[in-house]
Amino acid sequence: MKLNEKRIINDIRLLALDMINTAGSGHPGIALDFAPTMYTLLAYHLKFDMERKDWCNRDRLVMSCGHGSALLYASLFYMLDEYSIDDLKSFRKIASSTPGHPEYDLSHRIEMTTGALGQGFATSVGMAIGEKYLEATFNRKKNTVFDYNIYCICSDGDLMEGVSYEAASMAGNLGLDNLIVLYDANNITADGDISKTFDDNITDYQVFIDMELSMLSLLRYLTDFNDIPLIIADRVL
Repeated sequence: MKLNEKRIINDIRLLALDMINTAGSGHPGIALDFAPTMYTLLAYHLKFDMERKDWCNRDRLVMSCGHGSALLYASLFYMLDEYSIDDLKSFRKIASSTPGHPEYDLSHRIEMTTGALGQGFATSVGMAIGEKYLEATFNRKKNTVFDYNIYCICSDGDLMEGVSYEAASMAGNLGLDNLIVLYDANNITADGDISKTFDDNITDYQVFIDMELSMLSLLRYLTDFNDIPLIIADRVL
């Protein structure tokens, strides 16, 4: 990894930690360990239009683990200039554009409101189904109108919810190859070690099925960071 990229990632981490510290509450774990993933997505893989934020064929980024909002805001501020420094200072304040959990706001590239764990995961499956419907309706052999992906960031808390398993089962059965789920397996919760409440061996299922070249390159890039356990799969098991 290039030196300046490591600096960018560390800057994003520090911004997120400063936001949480200023607010007096928040979730620093995901901000620390998932910053490289967020940087990689925004820098190399997420398809979007800098001028037209509502471009219909943009990739969708859903932070299902809404408690990781500080990382999302800091990344969008640093890399896409979506927020001001005053917005970051107002993190978790009433009427702020940077609430404690993301709220739908395309003007800042927030694709959906999240907070109830599992909700973003299930909605991402719905978004992927919607994209497949648009493909079937509007694409022609010589004219591709829709081919966007849905990137969903989820946590152990998301995968404790039954709705996630139901949605994952549907995604697998439908073979939704436009859905990429990134799992933040940091083994920590607000109350302590995850083993107190969750013993599903999720990290044993680092399975990569029918991966496209872009996803393989993302995996290779991310494995330069030894502190990121994650699942990237275009078919959820």
